[in-house]
Amino acid sequence: MNSFVTRIPLLFVFTWCLLATTAKAADPIALDRVVAIVNTDVITQLELDDQVRLATRELNRQGTPLPDHGLLEKQILERMITTRVLLQYAKETGLRVDESQVDRALDRIAKESGIPASDLPRALKSEGIDYDRYREDIKGEITISRLRDREVESRVNVSEAEIEAYLKSQQAAGRNDEYKLMHILVTVPEAASPEQVQTSRARAEEALEKIRSGADFIQISATYSDAPNALKGGELDWRPIGRLPTIFAQALTTMSVGDVSDLLRSPNGFHIIKLVDKRSNVKPVVVEQTHARHILIRLNEIVSADEAKRRLEAIRKQVLAGGDFQEFARAQSDDASAAKGGDLGWLSPGDTVPEFEQAMDALKPGEISEPVQTPFGWHLIQVVARRTEDMTKERERRTALLAIRARKSDEAFTDWVRQQRDRAFVEIHLSSHGS
Repeated sequence: MNSFVTRIPLLFVFTWCLLATTAKAADPIALDRVVAIVNTDVITQLELDDQVRLATRELNRQGTPLPDHGLLEKQILERMITTRVLLQYAKETGLRVDESQVDRALDRIAKESGIPASDLPRALKSEGIDYDRYREDIKGEITISRLRDREVESRVNVSEAEIEAYLKSQQAAGRNDEYKLMHILVTVPEAASPEQVQTSRARAEEALEKIRSGADFIQISATYSDAPNALKGGELDWRPIGRLPTIFAQALTTMSVGDVSDLLRSPNGFHIIKLVDKRSNVKPVVVEQTHARHILIRLNEIVSADEAKRRLEAIRKQVLAGGDFQEFARAQSDDASAAKGGDLGWLSPGDTVPEFEQAMDALKPGEISEPVQTPFGWHLIQVVARRTEDMTKERERRTALLAIRARKSDEAFTDWVRQQRDRAFVEIHLSSHGS
């Protein structure tokens, strides 16, 4: 039976194994030393050893042959450095994560792992993971996700012309398929010298040669790749062609399932992709939509969670006594929908965050929810009406929008992370680390 840790779901763009730190052994004679200086912070050998043990356990669980210990150690250290740089940047720029968000994330992890939330500390301890440290790591994941939203997602725009062009290209090429890939990335530093480019190319070519000689793709990924999810073979779950980088899409036109690409060059570095599977994605979409309104109270230094909840409870009582929900929304909601009386229009499944959708789905038309907390704050939700709608065309456009946004976002975030890493002051003191 799989261990508890192996059933913990991935939450965000960085896998939790890059952030999770197992409990340190209580060895009174254990010696520690600094293996890397990252701006004003340090990474110690004991921290690195914990990460290597965790990665080794994950590779063993997958049945993947273990890479050379020294190479694996260097790869994991580099990922730890990048993670540390991002968390430092978040702190310096004032990005904070509310503890209630961490609580909800941990509750979801416990639920998806099939255990009560109260049993999570015990389950983690049985795997040698300290609960307090694990909680901090989950907070780090949420921080990086919000950092991505702030620095990249909010700046990615998709025009109607891009959507139309995407749909036409899909139709012309018969590309209503989705692809499942594995991916190796060997990065090239920003403004790299010709020697640095050649060093990265040689490393990528060495990885490709080993794969073509029969080596396990995941093992080579763990050894050579700079991708955040390298320990899982750089796995890219099912994606339409439009959500993949252009160089990947071009390579896939001549690839069959199981094939490995030639070396692919992008501004970020050198890539190798493996086509794991392919499937058709043509399905009619009929969904139940909900027409809803809401009132949002955001949390800040002045408005606490208790205060927001109290205000919404008072509004709810007044609306139930005959008050106008829309007027309260116009006067008191912190959402952009306030000007429209809190009207969110017709919502399809997946259009809102899970906490909001779950509360909304439990309401009948005309009903008003109790105060509901989401990552955005506290809400009152009113369901106006419901309908069943054929959303095939609309969903095609939305899929196109999301695919283009995701591709642009992935490329922009990878580039932005590389820039932050290159700008950081880093000294590596790992004895096995190459120059």
